[in-house]
Amino acid sequence: MREFHDAAIEKNLTILNEIGLDPGIDHLYAVKTINEVHEADGEIISFISYCGGLPAPECSNNPLGYKFSWSSRGVLLALRNSAKFYQDGKIVEIPGTELMSSAKPYFIYPAFAFLCYANRDSTPFKEYYNIPEAQNIVRGTLRYQGFTDFVKVLVKIGLLDDSNQNYLHFNSPEITWREVIAKVLNTSNNTEDELRKAIKSTIAENEISKDEIERILKGFKWLGLFSDKPIRRCGTLLDTLCATLEEKMQYEEGERDMVILQHKFEIKLKDGTRETWTSTLLEYGKPPGPSAMSTLVGIPCGIAVQLILDGVIKKRGVLAPYTPEIINPIIAELEKEGIKVKEEKL
Repeated sequence: MREFHDAAIEKNLTILNEIGLDPGIDHLYAVKTINEVHEADGEIISFISYCGGLPAPECSNNPLGYKFSWSSRGVLLALRNSAKFYQDGKIVEIPGTELMSSAKPYFIYPAFAFLCYANRDSTPFKEYYNIPEAQNIVRGTLRYQGFTDFVKVLVKIGLLDDSNQNYLHFNSPEITWREVIAKVLNTSNNTEDELRKAIKSTIAENEISKDEIERILKGFKWLGLFSDKPIRRCGTLLDTLCATLEEKMQYEEGERDMVILQHKFEIKLKDGTRETWTSTLLEYGKPPGPSAMSTLVGIPCGIAVQLILDGVIKKRGVLAPYTPEIINPIIAELEKEGIKVKEEKL
């Protein structure tokens, strides 16, 4: 998209990207704080940002603690992405196969049990956010505890494979999940007990606790992965799994979603003292009205469009909300809509 910048200027166009939630609201409050620190001659030593679109705690009633409000395929494919970020001044890279193993607990409020993991490539934000001094830069994802171990097992046995499988073609003979799991595990015995043993054998000793493995296997059963009922065949293991997840893990009527976003800044002030600042946003959906996700994606986008039409945002080209002339008026309008990030100095 950035390649069209000069052409957009020539045609007197403003093409503003990354103005939903993440990316979007996250940029606004990252740049706001960074600018405040720099204007006071301070430095950003560390910038850590995590965001999660999740079911509200009382609606997280399935083995993954997750429900789909958008493409299940998109969600699962993102779990295979590699990650890249700055840690102690050095670039760290995590291959997609190890992403779930890299997850660690992340504390925001005592009532939530979150895990976090890095999301794709965070390294360009040293330039985008103008923080060349930062030693740590991580942008990532939040999920409830239990999610990453469950996904780790799905990956281990090959259920996120997106290559075509003849036995999953829609014209192929009927097949059950029990038979599919036996195929991916390369075992001729497809009884539930044998499949459970075969799955356990793929997990290295001490990689996942015994109690957690049992919870995951119960989750497999809840999803119907040991069932002898014919499944909907979708060509690949990934897409066939998506069809099952979408059937079992949709939001029900009256259920609400939740969005939580937190930036954590480690700051060195002009006098050399160090402080931790946070910017936290917590929003719940309002059934039967809008979800938290639709509110926090749609309203910033709508505000940005109106500000461009009103001539408040005048700059032309392919833009992102990284500069005061873009972020300040959007933040002001967001607060009028009741969307406000809680900023604290710890």
